[in-house]
Amino acid sequence: MKKLFWNLFLSMALTYAQGITSGNFKNLNFRFIGPDGNRAIAVTGVSTDHDTYYVGAASGGLFRTKNNGISWQPIFDDQDVSSVSALALSQRNPNIIWAGTGETFVIRPAHAIGDGIYKSTDGGDTWTNMGLEKTARIARIVIHPENDDIVYAAALGHTYGPQKERGIYRTTDGGKSWKQILFIDENTGGIDIAMDRNNPNFLIASMWEIHINTWGLNSGGESGGVFISRDGGNTWARQDKNGLPGGKGKPVGKVAVAIAQSDPNTMYVLAEEAHPGLYRTDDGGKNWRLISRNHTLAERAPYYMRMAVAPDNPEKIYILNVQYSVSEDGGKTFKSGYGAGGDNHDIWIDPEDGGRIMVAHDGCASIAQDGRTFKRVVLPIAQMYHAHVDDQIPYNVYGNRQDGYSYRGPSNSLGGGISIGHWRAFGGCESGFGIPDPNDNNIVWSGCYDGGLEVYDVRTGHSRNVRVWPEAGYGVPPKDMKYRWHWTFPIYISEHKKHTVYVGSQYVHRSTDFGQSWEVISTDLTLNLKSHQESSGGIAIDNLMTFDGSVLFAITESPLKQGLIWVGSNDGQIHLTRNGGRTWKNLTENIDMPPWGTISNIEASRFEKGTAYISVDFHQMGDFDPYIYKTENYGKTWKRISSDIPQSYSSFVHVVREDHQTPGVLYAGTDNGVYVSVNDGKHWTRIKNNLPPAPVYWISLQERFDDMVIGTYGRGFYILDDISPFREMAKAEQNKVQFLPIQDAWRFQSKQSLKSDGASLIRGRNPGYGANLDFYLPDTTAKDVSISIQTMTGEEIRQIKTKRISQGINRVMWDLRYEPTETPKLRVNPRGVDWVTYNKDGWRPLRTWDLDVNAGKLGPKVIPGKYKAILDVNGESFTQTFTVLKDPNTTGTMKDIQDQFEFLMTLKETIDDNVNLINNIEDLRYSLQNDYNTPNEEKAARDIDDKLYQIESHLFDVKLTGAREDAFRNPNKIYGRLAALGSDLTRFGADFKPTNQQVEVYEVLAERLRKQQAAFELLMEDDFWQAEKK
Repeated sequence: MKKLFWNLFLSMALTYAQGITSGNFKNLNFRFIGPDGNRAIAVTGVSTDHDTYYVGAASGGLFRTKNNGISWQPIFDDQDVSSVSALALSQRNPNIIWAGTGETFVIRPAHAIGDGIYKSTDGGDTWTNMGLEKTARIARIVIHPENDDIVYAAALGHTYGPQKERGIYRTTDGGKSWKQILFIDENTGGIDIAMDRNNPNFLIASMWEIHINTWGLNSGGESGGVFISRDGGNTWARQDKNGLPGGKGKPVGKVAVAIAQSDPNTMYVLAEEAHPGLYRTDDGGKNWRLISRNHTLAERAPYYMRMAVAPDNPEKIYILNVQYSVSEDGGKTFKSGYGAGGDNHDIWIDPEDGGRIMVAHDGCASIAQDGRTFKRVVLPIAQMYHAHVDDQIPYNVYGNRQDGYSYRGPSNSLGGGISIGHWRAFGGCESGFGIPDPNDNNIVWSGCYDGGLEVYDVRTGHSRNVRVWPEAGYGVPPKDMKYRWHWTFPIYISEHKKHTVYVGSQYVHRSTDFGQSWEVISTDLTLNLKSHQESSGGIAIDNLMTFDGSVLFAITESPLKQGLIWVGSNDGQIHLTRNGGRTWKNLTENIDMPPWGTISNIEASRFEKGTAYISVDFHQMGDFDPYIYKTENYGKTWKRISSDIPQSYSSFVHVVREDHQTPGVLYAGTDNGVYVSVNDGKHWTRIKNNLPPAPVYWISLQERFDDMVIGTYGRGFYILDDISPFREMAKAEQNKVQFLPIQDAWRFQSKQSLKSDGASLIRGRNPGYGANLDFYLPDTTAKDVSISIQTMTGEEIRQIKTKRISQGINRVMWDLRYEPTETPKLRVNPRGVDWVTYNKDGWRPLRTWDLDVNAGKLGPKVIPGKYKAILDVNGESFTQTFTVLKDPNTTGTMKDIQDQFEFLMTLKETIDDNVNLINNIEDLRYSLQNDYNTPNEEKAARDIDDKLYQIESHLFDVKLTGAREDAFRNPNKIYGRLAALGSDLTRFGADFKPTNQQVEVYEVLAERLRKQQAAFELLMEDDFWQAEKK
């Protein structure tokens, strides 16, 4: 039966869709939910404008402030690259900015690659790619101080293999063309460059020999080192002959260079050696001498190595590494600390003001105006490794953030947005998985490097360390470890057997007692090549599980069958057990793919036990193509299904996910975006919309809410609410209007919000409130589009007129409310006031105090139950039904909700009666203003106006002028008090029935209104009106 079901749906998808068009979904926006972000790697500012700064993120784009950091805006999201690695700004023309892409602070597998160099001529408002696309990583840019068309760029290359594009480049025509002016070999690239601003022909550059693959980072060699040009880059001279490391017999790793602009003969070099060395010259590079050796200045050099000299003091130097170090004696001694930040990457010092400093670091950035006191910049550039969800209502999102903590936060706070205070840690650390137990969401498992593993209890807030083998492995070569662990080793929690958890080293480990004990249920499922288990680092050893080879990377158990477990490694191996680990089968030889790939994730199908999808990442082997494979027979055969994902440096795939409702609908995350296929991988469509081009490391589908939750490595968590249009359009006729099925809507009640520091870029957005009403238009020729919300018996609740339509999916939100109360329309000035203004239709709104009143003017929420929506397009109708669901977090009963609803509906009718009376009186008073020809007629008109005024003065505060706090000058009247009463229940009634006193106050106010209605009816019988008729 399941086979028939699956084939039916697959055939539908294949019949109706040869793929989807991204433009059809342009109105479906992703929403950022947080958290705060981390790594910035490039900074610059404007000497003549102390309010303007720029921050380039490791994989989160480029941000600008124009008000000294009070607010920031992303200004690079329109480009298709995430890493802004180098910034240079023309101080003579600050509108000219250059941005290099592709991170060069490399120490993990997770460093985004670039696509060249960009230029802006309007201060960052718009950008143009100016070439160097194949260089992959640009480390430094310098601009000629007298000619903005002359620019130099240090290009490192992608680092994953030989590459002829590495080196130093120069343009003399503003980027129209580039010339490679320094090339050493295909394994050595440019990492730093500095220019003497007093003599722009003098350049000093450093070259770095580096190679990275899955099982190691090898920094350093004889080809790297420091080079000087005295003719603008036409010729270069190696400096290892003058006292610096590099060259034959003197291998060197990453090198930073700096020129003292106040005395250009003084220059500094910081070199990665077995023991890092700081060198200095005072004769323009003719002779170099060692000043000091100090590990603090170059810890884990590939991740750091940036240096600067104060613009007015050649003896004051700044070195950025784990700590922020400053020397005032030319490098002989240093003061180091974390005042500017920790894990520092870049520094900008105002060339005209040495006290104005900006530093980029793993906590984002910091700015000082006095050289000492730094203020922190926080941006939404979180690097999340994964994104998992629980099944709470609303659900929570979980993930571990690089250079931070684990984060658990709400998809919907039910308050005023998602602030930083909504996020909680749940154990683990910056790396790895964070997964709630699907059988008990109060239990969360969280990983960390070195095999770190914790179990967190949401109820107590406590976490327990339960790592498989608690023997620290820092600095130990992988081959000497009992268990080898990846930086983000896999964790999987069984959906079948409660409290059963799997984790992966080179073996699969299983626990059934919350980590109290572990058993190994597999052999070594990697190739176990000892050559892939050597120490990493190169010149300086660096073993922290970031490049351990021969380790497991993915574990997945079939959602259909207990004990059917798929496992993948980072050396290209795929294994399967069908009996809970008693026996394993190696499936690798059945897949036609290159060697040494990382099996980045495995998706076991929820429709067929023998079906699975895998994504394979070869980028550390220098292959950036997308690889997604599918098997339908337990791995006996595989086919590649990702051939039409566009190839680029960012096209390698981190994750593939199968839709939870429709076979053949797939989602994939690459290093710069999200792709959707509705025909089982035959065709893929990029869904960009408002999603920044950050690496998409993980995709989870929250089944109850039908949401796509994305973990980006550079811009935090994003959610695409209600993804049903993808699967619906896969089987729809796209030349016809379609009214898509409506997702059941939760009738949530607002919660008291957390206190926060106010609006900011790291504040997340809640979903739109109510029901998503999605309809598809094949074109924009429709003149009249509306949606009628009705009860199942046809009583209209709300009429929604669409303000704008577009071709494709249109999404309209209904807030689950009846129509709001009628609008009072005032047409007569308050007495003694002649300066109030009116709109083009000749009336002004009745503005009362808003905080305690406006919510009472909203229509009541409908009662939980079934409803229908009728879409009308040019007279043609389409109907869908759906259910409004009760908020499970409230204690009110359905009887309470019914009582509240009836009360609010009665209150709404009473407010409308009050408003209609106001509007009738206002129309009459307006008509009386000049409707007389004789003094007697004038007197009669004024007398009747006085009587109308007296009635009106009971209905609302007639002295209101439109100012917000006029309401406090005079007593509130029937209209304001009715609205305030409604507001009490609308804002803070949750699902409770009205209180006795609320009912009593309503009766008092309703009786007052009835008296004024009677007075008005009596007045309408006055002889004056009979005369008016004549």
